Amino acid sequence: MEIKEALALIFKGVAPVLSENGFEPVYPAGVRKSEPPIEEQEGGKLRLSFQGERGAVRIEYREQRIFLMCTDINAAEATDEDYKQASLSLFDPAGIDDKDIRYISNEFTDTIRQKFGKKARSAAKSKLPTPVSKSAAKSGALAYDPNTLASRFTTMYPELREEYRANVEKYGEFLAEAFFAQYGTPAAMQTIRQNDKQRMKKLFNLLNDIYEDGTNETQSLIAVTILGAMHTDAQLVENAKEYMSETLAQPVLAVIKYLNSPAGKRAEKKLENPPPYKPKKAKKEKGMLRQMLGL
Repeated sequence: MEIKEALALIFKGVAPVLSENGFEPVYPAGVRKSEPPIEEQEGGKLRLSFQGERGAVRIEYREQRIFLMCTDINAAEATDEDYKQASLSLFDPAGIDDKDIRYISNEFTDTIRQKFGKKARSAAKSKLPTPVSKSAAKSGALAYDPNTLASRFTTMYPELREEYRANVEKYGEFLAEAFFAQYGTPAAMQTIRQNDKQRMKKLFNLLNDIYEDGTNETQSLIAVTILGAMHTDAQLVENAKEYMSETLAQPVLAVIKYLNSPAGKRAEKKLENPPPYKPKKAKKEKGMLRQMLGL
């Protein structure tokens, strides 16, 4: 995707929430109002600017990164030093696709609402963690974390977006096991039970992709917490087999076999009754999938 095309899509995604909060785009000289207001700068930098009574906002692309910059100072008076970074994502045009654009737009939109929205001023919301971009995961620079799984999952199931946010606000961080056990897994099971071809493709394209380049914890969430729930219904497993990649199918079928064995009953109870939240320990423990499969 061309970088200007990507920026135009991001502009389209964030412009409504900026408008709602009193910000208008700043059009560079020579750019018509029917076009995205992209300002070209030295060194390949590109910028989208917005101004309003409560400050100014910039979206800047430079060195394969995209920044959301905000200031409470009027745009006419603000200097570059007055703009503070509010959000950052890796942004390699060669690897960007429509999904990445949606995630970045959602992240920027959430951040803008948090900083400038009326609800945010009266009762500040926790900022959602930034998801890992597809380009970063495929390059090996980063791995998909549980937050990225939830961010993409709630794009497919937008009705769960507020539950995702509520989870972050309740615990001060994203407690993935609680969210997926209570909300994500039932939604996925309903999709698999209905077995609609388009919805199944969408769900498993997401799960196959995230599992392939996910952290151990993320892989456990997919194979155990979400798809492991199929072990109670053989028809669900048959419905899913056609859509799971070979990489995903192998651990999922092993988990299901384990959960259907006598030794798997304790693990099943743990899934149904996740332990109370405890602060993170300094030492990283093995994910549930690795423990169950003896890895």
